[in-house]
Amino acid sequence: MHIRETVSVAIDALRSNKLRAALTSLGVIIGSASIVLVVTVALTSKKFVISQIEGVGSNLVWAEMVHATGKSQPLSHEITMDDMNAMKGQPGVLEVAGTRELPMSVIVAGVERPVNLIGVTEGFQTIRRLVIYRGRYFDSEDMESRSKVCLITKELSERVFGLENPLGRPIRMGELSFTVIGVFHERVATFGLSEIQKESVIIPLTLMKYYTGVDVLRVLYAQAVNPEAVAGVEREMSQLLRSRHPFDAEYDVQTLVAILGAARTISLALTIVLLVIAAIALLISGIGIMNIMLVTVRERTREIGIRKAIGAAHKEILYQFLIEAFLISGGGAVLGILIGLAIPVSIQPLLPGNLRVPISGISVIVAFVVSCSTGLFFGYLPANQAARLQPIESLRYE
Repeated sequence: MHIRETVSVAIDALRSNKLRAALTSLGVIIGSASIVLVVTVALTSKKFVISQIEGVGSNLVWAEMVHATGKSQPLSHEITMDDMNAMKGQPGVLEVAGTRELPMSVIVAGVERPVNLIGVTEGFQTIRRLVIYRGRYFDSEDMESRSKVCLITKELSERVFGLENPLGRPIRMGELSFTVIGVFHERVATFGLSEIQKESVIIPLTLMKYYTGVDVLRVLYAQAVNPEAVAGVEREMSQLLRSRHPFDAEYDVQTLVAILGAARTISLALTIVLLVIAAIALLISGIGIMNIMLVTVRERTREIGIRKAIGAAHKEILYQFLIEAFLISGGGAVLGILIGLAIPVSIQPLLPGNLRVPISGISVIVAFVVSCSTGLFFGYLPANQAARLQPIESLRYE
């Protein structure tokens, strides 16, 4: 029998039992859709988590002095503006910035509330990727002239000024008064784990130096030119601080690489777990295909005997039942893949504007190949059993 006729006979056999074929392919549909969805969810979650971490600062390296408990540190141990300027000339460094904090308070409706006053350099907004909600950031003139201007967090603006425009308005903290030139918020909330608290005020570091008389930084930031340069910049910052300060001074130099690595590891682990679940679904569907094909072989024993009696070869019977198994698994795979692609596309409008759901072409290919392979693997036993039936015994079968 020609291969085209074999395919035609297999299709006719499936058409005669449409409901059975549909129910048999249901497991394959679920399994193949699961593979596509698992990879899509894994890629989307990985992209989202990494973007959230990188939103704190792109290619970021930072250093803080390690303070000994109960001991006052010598001034020579403190990180200074000179350290920041020296770091700017290091290879692989794109931008540097420094910060220092002072606890202050502001009067709101007759009640004194604590706020965090932060002195920052000009490059801080670029490194920390602050979002200027209203107004502007400090320019070089503000830094050089030590202008009494400030930016405040969105939460502090709403608490102090309500719905009024705070730009150009004065804000008083203790005995100090500043003019608000901008309202900002962090691109990604750090929940108080950085220097920026819920209610914070940032001013030029040169102005804070003028008030305090001390040229000291609490945190030194450096931005590497690309992710590959982060490790080098981390080493350079450690060596620079050790070389410019006494040998007994300790500094904690950190990057986001460890956090990014942990996020990727967690994402990979979740992906593997979900893929195992999808594989179990395909395994169950494969067993279902095998069971149904065994039932089909038993039901069509006399038909197989007649075909063998008139000259059908072993391989033609084998191919017929393998093609039936392939059509069940392949058709289920195509339908499952379409479902797996349709779900991400349909929920895309409901996601935040900056989050895109990536569709992996590899996941589509893998889902189809694995689903079809499952059908052929579990369909081989029934097909081989059908091909090995003896014509006389088959014709006698009732």
